Amino acid sequence: MIHQGDTEARSKLLHEELTEQVIGAAIEVHRALGPGLLESAYEECLCREFNLRRLAFQRQVPLPVEYKGVKLDCGYRLDLIVQDAVVLELKCADHILPVHEAQLLTYLKLTGKHVGLIINFNVATLVRGGIVRKVL
Repeated sequence: MIHQGDTEARSKLLHEELTEQVIGAAIEVHRALGPGLLESAYEECLCREFNLRRLAFQRQVPLPVEYKGVKLDCGYRLDLIVQDAVVLELKCADHILPVHEAQLLTYLKLTGKHVGLIINFNVATLVRGGIVRKVL
């Protein structure tokens, strides 16, 4: 018999394992390329890495804004959604700013997803200040 808590724990664990896989792929790309390229180059290489690791993903996903019951196309696009569960926002910035974190939280809210990552490739070491994980 499966209890509600067991299901929730398994779901949380799944997202943790998935985010670890995503972070591992991002680290691999960053090790190979280093900082200083355009976001589009990192996105392309990260997608290649996801394919090699057999992780399903969607790229440049249109994100309508719902306003008063109507979905409006405002031109927003999610960089990546991995395994239909984790939203990725890629950056090539000096630092991850509060506005970047607010953007990710809004994307999670609009998509109904619960886990998101900001990955900033413009850092010397990705694991030191280059990754932010948010959960809604």
